[in-house]
Amino acid sequence: MAMEERKAGRDPDVLRPRDAVEACRLKAAYGADGVFVAGGTLLRTQWESGAAAMPGRLIDLTAIPGFDAIREDDGGLVIGPLVKLSELTRAEPVASGYPLLAEAARRIGAPSIRNLATIGGNVACRIGDALPALLVYGAELVWRTIERNGVALPLEDWLADPGSEDGVRLLAGIRLRPAEAQESAGRLVGAFRKLGRREAFIPSLVTVAVLGRLAEDGTLRGVRIAAGGGSAVPARLRGAEAALEGARVGPDTLVRLTEAVLGEYRPASDAFAGADYRRMAAANLIAAEWLRLAGAGREEGR
Repeated sequence: MAMEERKAGRDPDVLRPRDAVEACRLKAAYGADGVFVAGGTLLRTQWESGAAAMPGRLIDLTAIPGFDAIREDDGGLVIGPLVKLSELTRAEPVASGYPLLAEAARRIGAPSIRNLATIGGNVACRIGDALPALLVYGAELVWRTIERNGVALPLEDWLADPGSEDGVRLLAGIRLRPAEAQESAGRLVGAFRKLGRREAFIPSLVTVAVLGRLAEDGTLRGVRIAAGGGSAVPARLRGAEAALEGARVGPDTLVRLTEAVLGEYRPASDAFAGADYRRMAAANLIAAEWLRLAGAGREEGR
């Protein structure tokens, strides 16, 4: 472990643990005064804006072996927390097996940001734009503690309840199961959409992801819908999923879907957009994507 000197009495010390256990021990020793960091793009923005205080110590995770790797695992993938967003956009196992995640990563920031920012940071902040895509894929988070390695928790559960701050744990991987194994009947279809005030390099107003299987008779099975954006913690929209499950996409179904999204999606207002606007925008995006996907399926079936 190495430590940089504090400059002029104000810059934080940088601690470089050699493995995940050492990182957890450092965090346990310094508490709130020690912050895990890798790409640091979001943290730097928060420090510069005054949204978060500069800590006394940065626990630099970049020297931990394997944290920057993507590996196959039981037919799926485990993505290390230090994998750069830019790598997710071009990694073949991600593009072929989990294209919504690749698309989500492509829509985050500018190329210079994606070359620094990590998927672990996007997840750990709990409002990252990649989260809706990970939710519809049923992602699990693999945690490391001082005593235990490989403690898995569904992403959906962790977002709903990140747990107590008393115990120290470090995100060690994001596990994705094979999308083809999630449902057995029908063709897998899906989409990721991000709405912002311009095409790129802008905070999201709304992010949505949809995934399901379109049968030959036009019915949908295994429907998954997630939404986030802005300061909203992304979540699965179970009522909206139920409105489409086993149904064909048509005017009546889309009305039920829209009502369900409006009823359960809970964004927040900020300087960029009001909550009502975000709610309606999410409902419209989700309905439009399912209409497009169902129409494309019918065209291919001719």
